[in-house]
Amino acid sequence: MAEALEADLPIRQAFIAEAQHGRDATLARLIADLEERDVEVRTVSKATLDGLSYGGNHQGILLEIAPFSYAELADIIEAAGEDDALVVVLDHVQDEGNLGAIARSAECVGASGLVVANRRAAGAGPGAYKSSAGALAHLPIAQVPNLASALDELKRAGFWVVCATEHAEASIWESDLSGRICLVMGNEDKGVSRLVQEHADLLVALPVVGRIESLNVAQAATVFCYEWLRHALGELDELGASEA
Repeated sequence: MAEALEADLPIRQAFIAEAQHGRDATLARLIADLEERDVEVRTVSKATLDGLSYGGNHQGILLEIAPFSYAELADIIEAAGEDDALVVVLDHVQDEGNLGAIARSAECVGASGLVVANRRAAGAGPGAYKSSAGALAHLPIAQVPNLASALDELKRAGFWVVCATEHAEASIWESDLSGRICLVMGNEDKGVSRLVQEHADLLVALPVVGRIESLNVAQAATVFCYEWLRHALGELDELGASEA
C-alpha cells in the first residue's frame, strides 16, 4: 500500500477492516496519508474486505484504483529510442499475478514497455498491481487487438523477436539476446501460439535438468529479462573500455 502512495497512483477510495482500524501504527500512518490526499476512507467488515480483495489477501486495507491508463504501442516504440532496448510481449497470459510479476522484472531491467492482448488475457487489474510492487506506475503497457501485427510493427522499429518456448532447440545460453529485443512469453497452459511463433526470429528455451518440465511464466520471464540485461551491461562495459 505504501508503494501505491509513493507511486502516486490514482486512488479513488480506501477500505479498512473494522478489526484493524486504530490498532496498527503502520496502518494508522497509511490512513493519515490517504486523508491528506483527500481520499475517502471507509471502515467495513473483514468479510466485506475479503470479498472485495484479490484472493482474500489484503492485510486489513484495500485501495480502489482508477482504471489503468494503457499506452499505445507507438508510445513504447518511441520510449525505446534507437539504441538497445527490451519490450516484453505476453501471448495471452491469463493470471494478473503473473502479469504484475513480469512487469516488475521488466521494469527492474529497464524495459521500454509491456504489450498484452486486449481480449482473453490478463490486464492491469488488482492482482497485477499487487504483484508488480509499484512497477505498473512506471512501465508503459499497451493493449493491442492483434499480437502478430504488433510484432510486425516492432520488427519495423528494428526489434528482433525472441519467443520463449520449452520446445525450442536453442537454449538461452547459446543465443544472442543483445540489442533491440522483443521477448515473447506464452500462455500459462499452451505457451506461445503457433501463429505468434511464425513471426519470431528466434525460438529459445531455458535448460531444465530437474524433474519439473518448466518454470512458471513469470519466473521464466525474469531469467530472460536479466539475460538481456547481462548482454546490455556487457556491451556498455566494452564501449567504455574502447573509449578509454
